[in-house]
Amino acid sequence: QVQLQESGPGLVKPSQTLSLTCTVSGASITTNYYYWSWIRQPPGKGLEWMGAIGYDGSSDYSSSFKSRTSITRDTSKNQFTLQLSSVTPGDTALYYCARGTPGGTSQVILGEYAMDYWGRGTLVTVSA
Repeated sequence: QVQLQESGPGLVKPSQTLSLTCTVSGASITTNYYYWSWIRQPPGKGLEWMGAIGYDGSSDYSSSFKSRTSITRDTSKNQFTLQLSSVTPGDTALYYCARGTPGGTSQVILGEYAMDYWGRGTLVTVSA
């Protein structure tokens, strides 16, 4: 069974860089043709797709986050990482990692990826 687990600090100061890691088990992040996404949900708002890294190492970012976001991977650890720079209190949210398929079918489609497996999410608060 595919499992994803987010990890990282729960509190980040304004102007700093938020860094989260997603550890995947039960599947390889290099398996064709999956893409591994970061998604967030601010309090009282809907899901926001931030970006993804593909099975081939390619990256795809939402235009809303592209200037501040970097997604990288460590294939030896089967992990992928989100870095969001210059954070503000508006970046406070529940952050999820998820697996998706471009053009696929699912109850949840974000950034044109049909998501099938999700982590439980981790709350990140941006505050001084």
